[in-house]
Amino acid sequence: MSELQEVQITEDNVNMQDPLKAAELAAKLLAVQEQKHSIETPYGMVTVTIQGSPKPKRPAIVTFHDVGMDHKLCFRSLFENEDMYEIVKNFVVCHIDAPGQEEGAAVYPAGYQYPSLDQLAETIPSVLQYLNFPSIIGIGVGAGAYVLARYTLTHPNTVEGLVLVNIDPNAKGWMDWAAHKLTGLTSSISEMILSHLFSTEELSGNSDIVRQYKTAILNSPILGNNHLYWNSYNSRRDLNLERGGDVTLKCPVMLVVGDQAPHEDAVVECNSKLDPTQTSFLKMADSGGQPQITQPGKLAEAFKYFVQGMGYMASSCMTRLSRSRTASLSSEGNRSRSRTLSQSSESGAGQQGTFTEVTC
Repeated sequence: MSELQEVQITEDNVNMQDPLKAAELAAKLLAVQEQKHSIETPYGMVTVTIQGSPKPKRPAIVTFHDVGMDHKLCFRSLFENEDMYEIVKNFVVCHIDAPGQEEGAAVYPAGYQYPSLDQLAETIPSVLQYLNFPSIIGIGVGAGAYVLARYTLTHPNTVEGLVLVNIDPNAKGWMDWAAHKLTGLTSSISEMILSHLFSTEELSGNSDIVRQYKTAILNSPILGNNHLYWNSYNSRRDLNLERGGDVTLKCPVMLVVGDQAPHEDAVVECNSKLDPTQTSFLKMADSGGQPQITQPGKLAEAFKYFVQGMGYMASSCMTRLSRSRTASLSSEGNRSRSRTLSQSSESGAGQQGTFTEVTC
């Protein structure tokens, strides 16, 4: 592969007190340092986008997107947010697009055998080997969260941490399968994908964000490819996670879901199956089905706490959630809140607590 170029970024490059300037710089840095690679894997060509350059003794951040999206639609709002500036500065970011889901992808012919989610998980070793990334922190949404979790179960020594948004670790049951088939008779593929991404209330409210994604999905030139990824997601196997059992995620995990989101129950169930000493649970109010898009600043700040709990960015400035916590404490007599914060900032590396955010 071509050598990744190191770009030096110092605190003097940006006024951290000016969020607009920080956001503009973060976006420019991502654009300037962006490199694309097409990587051969056992299950087809995979397109990856690298932002930043590898940092010594630090894992790469690897993302995997949900159905109906590519990495830009899924993660651009998060990684271009001003609160992600320090993440951009301190880690190399690798966005993986599932085969045929990247911008400009060729449409697969009829009858094409698309990889299962388990097989998509097995494309990741080829990517990491090509890029020479020994370890990662994974960020996945929906189907991408499942793919990263499956990869972690089979390659646990290469994963230092996971952020799983809207994960459903269970295979579809017979009732779910029948409902899916019935919905397919009355709804288009685009409508089914939109119902997966957004709640009924969001779709009926038709906000600017929802309209943007409706337009992108309804007018997708690779809708047939999106359908194949959608079918693989709905044919997923059960991860068979078991708290205290042999099949579990052994690295620190942050589970994220929006309040009243389509996948809220599934994420809550996943939380009950994981080691509570290694798992943080973030339920975000007013974020809908895609918290990384609707509340990127809050998720970015939570992610800083998460990586700090892993021993990285110990001197990171915690701004947004710190302000939210101060405000909540001052008004605690008027409303009930549930929050047990990660003790990372006090205890240093390796200690991961529960982070339950009921209202943000």
